[in-house]
Amino acid sequence: MTAYTSDLLKTLSERGYIHQCTDAEALDAAASKGTICAYIGFDCTAPSLHAGSLLGIMMLRKLQQSGHKPIVLMGGGTTKVGDPSGKDESRKVLTDDDISANMAGIREVFTKFLEFGDGPTDAVMVNNADWLDELNYISFLRDYGRHFTVNRMLSFDSVKLRLEREHPLTFLEFNYMILQAYDFLELHRRYGCTLQMGGSDQWGNIVNGIELSRRVDSAELYGLTTALLTTSSGAKMGKTAAGAVWLNADMLSPYDYWQYWRNTEDADVGRFLRLFTELPLDEIEKLESLDGAELNEAKKTLATQATRLAHGDDAAAQAAETARQTFEQGTLADGLPTLDIDPAKLKNGVGILTLTVEAGLAATNGEARRAISNNAIAVNDIRITDPKHTVGESDLVQDGAIKLSFGKKRHVLIRPA
Repeated sequence: MTAYTSDLLKTLSERGYIHQCTDAEALDAAASKGTICAYIGFDCTAPSLHAGSLLGIMMLRKLQQSGHKPIVLMGGGTTKVGDPSGKDESRKVLTDDDISANMAGIREVFTKFLEFGDGPTDAVMVNNADWLDELNYISFLRDYGRHFTVNRMLSFDSVKLRLEREHPLTFLEFNYMILQAYDFLELHRRYGCTLQMGGSDQWGNIVNGIELSRRVDSAELYGLTTALLTTSSGAKMGKTAAGAVWLNADMLSPYDYWQYWRNTEDADVGRFLRLFTELPLDEIEKLESLDGAELNEAKKTLATQATRLAHGDDAAAQAAETARQTFEQGTLADGLPTLDIDPAKLKNGVGILTLTVEAGLAATNGEARRAISNNAIAVNDIRITDPKHTVGESDLVQDGAIKLSFGKKRHVLIRPA
């Protein structure tokens, strides 16, 4: 491990965030001398970010805690284009209204992780539509497009992989890397931003921004990336069988969020504790050294600490208590996710496949059917074996709810309302 002198790079290195850095020695020196300003961009493709974005969010948090200034760049402009990095097909085109609504939802996430304000280390949130929407196309091509060669652009993984798989890459998407490079130049001009961070799939885009700024403004800028995170079994971070692990409570309950972290694979516990909690490293070393049934306590700690950051202390404590009541006492805890259902539908009976999908325990009827064939679906702890089974009023238990379960750890209360 490289011996860094700045609090920023020491922290990022010790906790496992750093994958690549354009000039680590110079960045370390700059971070040791004074306050640096750094940014990460987030396109507005959904009303919430998901757990796959947490590495970037946590890096911005560590940056601020180390005495530096974070910029959250909202991609109001670049979302209209679509980043081809790591994707086999073009992104769905969103309207301006869609993008604005998504941006409003995403803003809520960052208020939990960063301190915003006007101070020297307070975070700021900016929208790249503020400058991208005003660009004159011919002037932009003349002033900045001449610094990019098609030969070089074709060498980047985001382009090369799409072409190798013979999937179309539109000219619209081909422009994305130029626009992202221009973002870095613009942020340096407006805010003195000298560092762009992101996932390793953004390395080419980040280097483009550094080179463009050097050629146009003779600016000395830096780039730092994290490795793209997968679980030990190879699963993509932030995805489950039922869909994305959203960071906004209105899209995924704090309890389900807690459960996501509680179900972490054994081999990932130490790594995730370093990346996604703020526990001291010596405490993490003790937790990751546990094995067998004791390791479950480390997973509960991970779940509670991660949920505390995203949803607050009260929500984390309630999620942990709900899990304790559900799994250790076998009771129907009020804190379980709830699906309100029309009493008339219950009176007539609701198909188990439909109910499982509506409750968010499966993404499709086909997935629900497979779960039933694997004995994974239960109603009030009774396994369902027939995909044509219906759930009705007779399934209501004493407190007026039905417990629908997917496996041993995922439960939803169905209540007539």
